[in-house]
Amino acid sequence: MSVYVAKDLQDALSFRRDNDCIIMAGGSDLMVSAYRGAGVLPHFEKDILLIRNLKELNYIKKTKKGVVIGACTVSRQIASSTIVPWVLRQAAGNMGAIGLRNSATIAGNIANASPKGDTPGPLYLLDAVVTVESLNNGKRDIPIRDFIVKFRTIDLREDEIITSITVPFTDDDMTYWFYHKIGTRRANAISKLTLSCAAKITKGVVDDFRISATACGAVTNRSDDVENICKNLTLSQLVEKKEDISSAFDKVISPRAMPEFRREACKRMIEDFILKISKRPRKKFFD
Repeated sequence: MSVYVAKDLQDALSFRRDNDCIIMAGGSDLMVSAYRGAGVLPHFEKDILLIRNLKELNYIKKTKKGVVIGACTVSRQIASSTIVPWVLRQAAGNMGAIGLRNSATIAGNIANASPKGDTPGPLYLLDAVVTVESLNNGKRDIPIRDFIVKFRTIDLREDEIITSITVPFTDDDMTYWFYHKIGTRRANAISKLTLSCAAKITKGVVDDFRISATACGAVTNRSDDVENICKNLTLSQLVEKKEDISSAFDKVISPRAMPEFRREACKRMIEDFILKISKRPRKKFFD
């Protein structure tokens, strides 16, 4: 196994085109998958292309399309950025321990395609778009719901590299936000469940209501049925239908370890969020 350290993005794309390799940035997921025991070097089936050092892929900026986050931006930077939507900052700030947040990149968290990933939940909620690049075909912009195809599978071709993630939402685009993570402990905790919610209320009527959850199936879950049920309801009607809404979301939760716990936890958090926002509080963020 060889490790190639790219000099810049063009160099990385060139190496990626000419070599069958594994892309590594922070390595927080890849090193775990390659672990073979204490004192034994990790083993990879292919050569490594290291891109963690590329400043071209480490940034957070505001554009006409939304907030654009470079692929190699780490969780600590996302959690502390004032222009990143609150729900995504919460996910990044609650990811593992401090050391992990200093190394884990947003692209790596997506590319791992784990149902327990921390950032995909908010990114699904926010209609995030993943940008990938190659020398042969240029750029492709892919909605994250299409980019993560299934468990551990993503829409990334052999000559492509993830270069950025665009979030076309700000905190002002929704009236209320909710994020909560359930884990065994605060530090180094793998998610047992995360739930992200958002609601836009105009003159007491629901313009938009969305929910996404992680660790509830093979991929992140978001229900179109829930959003259709909630559209154009008054706040009082939203409360009346809260059980229908939580039941509709229940349908996208796949049977897996502790399914009843996950269903009940999602149900309680969704209904609690509805009851809280029905009172039209001045508070905007809930956790």
